[in-house]
Amino acid sequence: MLVLYFGLAAVGGYLLGSIPFGLLITRLSGLGDIRNVGSGNIGATNVLRTGRKDLALATVVLDAGKAAIALLLAREIAGMGGVTEELQRQIGLTAGAAAFIGHCLPVWLGFKGGKGVATFFGVLFAGVWPLGVISGVTWLAVATVFRYSSLASLCAAAIAPIAALVAGFGWAEIVFSFALALLIVWRHSANIARLRIGAEPRIGDKKDGDSPPTAAQPTSEA
Repeated sequence: MLVLYFGLAAVGGYLLGSIPFGLLITRLSGLGDIRNVGSGNIGATNVLRTGRKDLALATVVLDAGKAAIALLLAREIAGMGGVTEELQRQIGLTAGAAAFIGHCLPVWLGFKGGKGVATFFGVLFAGVWPLGVISGVTWLAVATVFRYSSLASLCAAAIAPIAALVAGFGWAEIVFSFALALLIVWRHSANIARLRIGAEPRIGDKKDGDSPPTAAQPTSEA
């Protein structure tokens, strides 16, 4: 029975996370395919490049919300089935992690999705809110000081497993936060390359990510 719960959490979370809200919102708003704008990414950063801050905010909320809903729903269903509290947490984290993967590698879009920063925060705040607060404060601090969204995201992801370990969270939370941190780093590999050579655009820069990529500047997927 536990295998069924974990399996359903993984599949359901992945499918929910695969919903490309950024793409759907921009199409419904008459802006066409967001993949033809800027970096070609479906996330909120690229939606912002359309000039519609409201749509970018809606994308953030929905991308974070789908991961949070996947986690909370899976945990609730497991609880209704009489599963122990510890296993409920593990099943919920499984669904949340699957939603994160679904956002990054959505089956509906040929496994070409976003970087998962909003879904990362959605999962943390829903599943392990203290880590969400710590990561959120880290993101704000780094973004304010250095004005690099990618650097802020990388630091926020890196601090989560460290905080989980220092604070004495269970192995499930530690493994979960560490795995998501690795995935965030992987999804930001192009940004890391640009940060190293000083070519990463800062928050607020005009035409952020819209310039054609060169050999020294990999295609952005912010």
